[in-house]
Amino acid sequence: MPSAEQLKALLRCHLEGDEAQFLSVAMQVAAHEARHGHGKLASELRDLIDRAKARPRAGTVQPVPLVRPKGEMAELFSAGYPKQRLADMVLARETARRLNRLVTEHTQVQKLRAHGLAPRKKLLLVGPPGSGKTLTASVLAGELGLPLFVVRLDALMTKFMGETAAKLRLIFDAIRDVRGVYLFDEFDSIGSSRSLSNDVGEIRRVLNSFLQLIEQDGSDSLLVAATNHADLLDHALFRRFDDVIEYHLPEAREAVALLKAKLATVNLGRIYWAELGKQAAGLSHGDLTRACEEAIKEMIIHGGERITHAVLRQSLVERRDFYQRRKV
Repeated sequence: MPSAEQLKALLRCHLEGDEAQFLSVAMQVAAHEARHGHGKLASELRDLIDRAKARPRAGTVQPVPLVRPKGEMAELFSAGYPKQRLADMVLARETARRLNRLVTEHTQVQKLRAHGLAPRKKLLLVGPPGSGKTLTASVLAGELGLPLFVVRLDALMTKFMGETAAKLRLIFDAIRDVRGVYLFDEFDSIGSSRSLSNDVGEIRRVLNSFLQLIEQDGSDSLLVAATNHADLLDHALFRRFDDVIEYHLPEAREAVALLKAKLATVNLGRIYWAELGKQAAGLSHGDLTRACEEAIKEMIIHGGERITHAVLRQSLVERRDFYQRRKV
């Protein structure tokens, strides 16, 4: 059942007419039920929430039709309509607060514009691999009903002088013309001056072009840049973003919450979560997700009815060992 605080938040949002926050709290309730093994109820709640979000509402931004890139643009983007929601992620409290704030600003954009203000539109995500940065872009697109365009940096970066900067201008033309969430993953490849196959002068020109284009961008799109190497970024970049959010490897409590969420739809035996929290130390969100998938596959292959503590623990140990080998 929802907690007392969640019930009060639901009533408060209803009285204030804040439907976006009402649905956000409702998704938290669905996630709470999923973590407590009530998979069917959680699924029904999510379906109802999705139907509510799809319903036309006066004064809100409707989902943008997905326009698939064509021609040269098709080489620069991959496009899709993500279904993930913030409630599907396990985040540090401060990170969740800041992402919820961004979503609320975009759903209440008319109120902000009435006062000459604009929502945050340029977001920089920094943190170790597997900590949820890329997933965050998908979640923001899902929450806002926007298409997600992932910039293909392998197609953007070329060895010919001036060509990369020209392609970058094409990308910002698309950001202006088609509203969506645009993800620049591994952003340090264009945001830093480290040695690449291109000469250093070309990298510097690309960086200067990006600084100019992001400064001039007045679109309604959301630009998300993600990097594992914030220390390599040019200092001039940081003030071009409206918000910089730092991601960390999950603590024991967060790791257990993530494990419970990922295993909410399967039967579990007696699980000693405190021990698993210790085993999960040092693992990323991606590592924990893979460990859960391995445990589920193990149950299916051997015809088990539920996942045992031993199987889940072994999956975590294997992921931890793999993670340690990657750091060597």
